[in-house]
Amino acid sequence: MSAGNGNANGDGGFSFPKGPAIPKITTGAKRDNEICHDDSGPTVKATTLDELHSLQKKRSAPTTPINQSGAAFSEEERQKIQLQSISASLASLTRESGPKVVRGDPAEKKADGSTTPAYAHGQHPSIFSPALGAVSDSSLKFTHVLYNLSPAELYEQAVKYEKGSFITSNGALATLSGAKTGRAPRDKRVVRDATTEDELWWGKGSPNIEMDEHTFTVNRERAVDYLNSLEKVFVNDQFLNWDPENRIKVRIVSARAYHSLFMHNMCIRPTPEELESFGTPDFTIYNAGQFPCNRYTHYMTSSTSVDLNLSRREMVILGTQYAGEMKKGLFSVMHYLMPKRRILSLHSGCNMGKDGDVALFFGLSGTGKTTLSTDHNRYLIGDDEHCWTETGVSNIEGGCYAKCVDLSREKEPDIWNAIKFGTVLENVVFDEHTREVDYSDKSVTENTRAAYPIEFIPNAKIPCVGPHPKNVILLACDAFGVLPPVSKLNLAQTMYHFISGYTALVAGTEDGIKEPTATFSACFGAAFIMLHPTKYAAMLAEKMKRQGATGWLVNTGWSGGSYGVGNRIKLALLKANYKKTDIFGFEIPTEIEGIPSEILDPVNSWSDKNAHKETLLKLGGLFKKNFETFANHKIGVDGKLTEEILSAGPIF
Repeated sequence: MSAGNGNANGDGGFSFPKGPAIPKITTGAKRDNEICHDDSGPTVKATTLDELHSLQKKRSAPTTPINQSGAAFSEEERQKIQLQSISASLASLTRESGPKVVRGDPAEKKADGSTTPAYAHGQHPSIFSPALGAVSDSSLKFTHVLYNLSPAELYEQAVKYEKGSFITSNGALATLSGAKTGRAPRDKRVVRDATTEDELWWGKGSPNIEMDEHTFTVNRERAVDYLNSLEKVFVNDQFLNWDPENRIKVRIVSARAYHSLFMHNMCIRPTPEELESFGTPDFTIYNAGQFPCNRYTHYMTSSTSVDLNLSRREMVILGTQYAGEMKKGLFSVMHYLMPKRRILSLHSGCNMGKDGDVALFFGLSGTGKTTLSTDHNRYLIGDDEHCWTETGVSNIEGGCYAKCVDLSREKEPDIWNAIKFGTVLENVVFDEHTREVDYSDKSVTENTRAAYPIEFIPNAKIPCVGPHPKNVILLACDAFGVLPPVSKLNLAQTMYHFISGYTALVAGTEDGIKEPTATFSACFGAAFIMLHPTKYAAMLAEKMKRQGATGWLVNTGWSGGSYGVGNRIKLALLKANYKKTDIFGFEIPTEIEGIPSEILDPVNSWSDKNAHKETLLKLGGLFKKNFETFANHKIGVDGKLTEEILSAGPIF
């Protein structure tokens, strides 16, 4: 029986007739006019997979900074100096030297397949082993230092070793900050010593809660011992302040890749040349946030403690993994260090027009500070922290820390587009399969955040510096509905309202009715200032006067009644004729092109004139009561400046 051209064989199978042999394929040299050819390359120069993987990554070529004698540092000398500095930072105060440190990830195998350094006494440039006195278990181990890792390296560390770290569909790194999803201001303390006793603002109304030197030392020892007990720590050497004449060198030692990437984004990133000659930092953060403080330690009221020692130039974090503590802790430090140099530190947004006109925006949460400072028609200098020097303004930070709750592409396109590879997303919720972020989901917290480098904003001005401001804009979201949409302020009024730091939140009452609640935060950032508010206000007035800057109070709140009755105001600042208001004595424009004149004076948009007057008097009284905290602090010759500021408040 046959099937096709085949023949049945004796086993019941099929056999095919023998035809001409299939020609052998040769892969030699290419012949002329040949279409198919061999394009394979030579084999890799490796005999094992580990060797092959080692070929995949090449080392960055370092530069060679010049030492004091004029000769160039060798690579070995540079690494030794760097590790020696890091070991000194991690030194316990009870021992004269720091731990043994070695560069690199402990999980990466050495050439011999081991993960333990082959050099135990510092003979190798990637290892520093100080001479130790008393021998202990901790002194026998090595602490691996992951130094100034790139975002890609930190992604790998976070996803591999930190539970709750994921790469989202937009390329950002989603992380969790643990039990704390916001700052803990009641657990933040400052060492009160001979230096800070007379310099800082202490007492009623002050954010500075005191602790003594001994308690700080106990907490520092606890943090350093915890960090030294780990197999690896992350170390960031970076800068604060874009003004090169007044920048501060900061070192952050942390236990999490999340914290290292956060600070990589938020501080100014050094160039390779700057990093190699970084030297000793001006300020150091020890972030041991995964480890609690000892509740039996004096001054401790919870398992969390954020401690500042301005004399030692150190900050210790225990019991909270919320990364914002590092950012705002350094801001507090700048509020102390910069005024010593006659530089004004400011909690503000800042942008610059095409003609070089700079505007500062002050405002509490919900007043529109971020929205106004990120104007598409102007260059962004910064969104949160700035310095005003003798030459102009500069951003303190190298990144932005934006709120993500209810974020949408339509409302905040710049922030939406900045959330990409390299961005840290804190405490957001995402789809478990697609990894798409749901910014409206508040399951973890309402305080979801994104931290990204400022260059992720298209119209950011790099470097983040600008000339002297022409306009100083104080923003208030007045839910009472009695402040004018826009008011021009004299210097005394600017100081008064800068010190007051007013906005009105809408809070729910027990019976469900929503009513305004006045909120005051000195200098629009009371939680971070170190000196008395009047000192910052006097510096602001001095700089405004010298540079001819104009002060404005802009109400981004409601017109035509309190919250629930009136409408949210939207307007632009323009030149106009002005008249004076009752109670607050504001100069308000009588007309602005394109805006109905009746809304420029709030009383016109209230149907109940008596209710307007009662509400205006109520708000004026709240300002007066709040200012009692500052009234007794005398500034200026014979306290005359204080009297001038007080006279700029509400007059009944």
